[in-house]
Amino acid sequence: MRVIISGGGTGGHIFPAISIANAIKEGEPDAEILFVGAEGRMEMTRVPEAGYEIKGLPICGFDRKHLLKNFVVLFKILNSQWKAYRIIKSFKPHVVVGVGGFASGPTLKTAAMMGIPTLIQEQNSYAGVTNKLLARSAKKICVAYEGMERFFDKEKIVVTGNPVRQNLLQAVVSRDEAVRHWGLDSAKKTILVIGGSLGAGTLNNCMLSGLEEIRQSGVQFIWQTGKGYFRQVQDAVGDKGEYPMLYVTDFISKMEYAYSAADLIISRAGAGSISEFCLLKKPVILVPSPNVAEDHQTKNALALVDKCAALYVSDGEAGGKLLDLAVQTVQNPGLLEQLSTNIAKFAHYNSAGMIAEEVCKLAKTYKG
Repeated sequence: MRVIISGGGTGGHIFPAISIANAIKEGEPDAEILFVGAEGRMEMTRVPEAGYEIKGLPICGFDRKHLLKNFVVLFKILNSQWKAYRIIKSFKPHVVVGVGGFASGPTLKTAAMMGIPTLIQEQNSYAGVTNKLLARSAKKICVAYEGMERFFDKEKIVVTGNPVRQNLLQAVVSRDEAVRHWGLDSAKKTILVIGGSLGAGTLNNCMLSGLEEIRQSGVQFIWQTGKGYFRQVQDAVGDKGEYPMLYVTDFISKMEYAYSAADLIISRAGAGSISEFCLLKKPVILVPSPNVAEDHQTKNALALVDKCAALYVSDGEAGGKLLDLAVQTVQNPGLLEQLSTNIAKFAHYNSAGMIAEEVCKLAKTYKG
């Protein structure tokens, strides 16, 4: 069985894709899996680290601010479709899976034109334009939220949830051990601040402007800045003196330790992150990014907020209220318990296995 998995751009696309690949290999050990990503994006390093081969396409997104620059983008799309055709013709897949991100568009479109079955994994509660277009020719559409028939053919939809990193569910790390891992005090409440794999300027600015409030709060923080912001944050914190209640890092590789340590999380509202919070029953304050297509992170967040399963602060209001809300919430055991109980109701277990099962069905039908 030969499978292509295409997409990436952020950890929210890459980690679920790798989980799906691992689940396929678990059920079909002899399966050959090839990833197709976007040149220069993080999947080109993360996927090989997970033990899979990847090919890159010269694809990028449209520039909504500088429309004239999109002539280059159109050329790259055409070039990517041609390169996707050559990859597919050479690898001869029995099924092609799209997980979102720049590369999934040309890869799945080309595969469908060549008569190869395609499967889409839609992570968000609001479908993006690319997946709506790709869905017309897709055989199956795996979704994380109920009610997605407003975007897709109901007959194609399978509700699977979003795959998460397997090590998060397999890890057995006590809170005390996890807090000590970060050099913090296990007697104090701990807030984890994560802006996604690339970081979030709004969250970082909130933390920087609230350093004195953090010092006085009696609460400690694990703060992932993102690589692009790390040096600026490190210098700014260093100029203000010693902060033993702060652990600042550019990237967290041991997320199982970060989650186990956290009594409360502050995060963007990416679909992959939300799926992890649900499975791990973590209380969270969501600050959706305004810089995403269709404002889908706000829709992801409100799906939880409407069920009292998360708290919400808009990006524009974060500077004035986020830190105060976080400190008050983490010191309110009743509210933390309510958020934990309600968010757990959104959890989908074995999502990767369910998607892998659908992938293998399509591949076997095509082979037959």
